[in-house]
Amino acid sequence: MERFSLILEHPLFVEKLERINELERERLFCGHGMEHLLDVARIAYILYLESRPEQASGAPISSSEFSKEMFYAAAFLHDIGRARQYEDGTPHEQESARLAEMILPECGFDASESELMLDAILAHRTKIGKGRTGFVGFLYRADKLSRRCCDCAVADECDWELKNIRLEY
Repeated sequence: MERFSLILEHPLFVEKLERINELERERLFCGHGMEHLLDVARIAYILYLESRPEQASGAPISSSEFSKEMFYAAAFLHDIGRARQYEDGTPHEQESARLAEMILPECGFDASESELMLDAILAHRTKIGKGRTGFVGFLYRADKLSRRCCDCAVADECDWELKNIRLEY
């Protein structure tokens, strides 16, 4: 996962993640730091593997399928625009896609991979994403499933409509 490692070291990614962490330091509700990003990446990849019955037999993933690295890259970039949303109200999926569009090619992702990941990032918090299948749908569902509302001290104060009362992943 060399290209994914380049994202983690990319100066723009590091800068934006640090800013999100600063702005969320006093946040009571779910955060958007490294723990969330890793949860989304892992759950998206699990959802993908579970959707492929041949994976139960240990068959290799074809190169024409989605790579683990693509799920991790998209997951780690899907909320990177959150700081701007906090600062000026720009929807974070739009800012995240804008930033990802700069970062992905610099980390070695080709145009078709980047296009798919950008589509998923843009749709991860919309009704459009909810109804999608494939890569976009996996990222959308993973983002929602990553929240541990059943273990949250402020769940009763939260107005998020998709509360996870039971852990599935």
